[in-house]
Amino acid sequence: MIFRRTLVVALAALTITATTAIPAFAQDRKVRIVNNTSFTIVRFYGSNKGSKSWEEDILGADVLGPGQSVNINFDDGTGYCKFDFKAVFNDGEELVSKNINICEIGTYNYN
Repeated sequence: MIFRRTLVVALAALTITATTAIPAFAQDRKVRIVNNTSFTIVRFYGSNKGSKSWEEDILGADVLGPGQSVNINFDDGTGYCKFDFKAVFNDGEELVSKNINICEIGTYNYN
């Protein structure tokens, strides 16, 4: 009887641990992009550093005006934490930032 109760408690604890454990590759890849410039970001790209292209414009039809921010989930299923960012502003300037560790930061500022 004591053995059975101990076994039930142990199995319950194992089930709780198994359902709440987060694998190392399932890190948070959400980053808040903040535009602290006086120009509007009209296009924004974020590609993992292993990618050979910029993929699609993350903002789509939207823009990111001065003082505005947007939360972006960069989880592309690869498990990568290092990303390159490219912001295109309404004055034509492009800023490329390489090797950003999105698993370690929560906010990225354009100043």
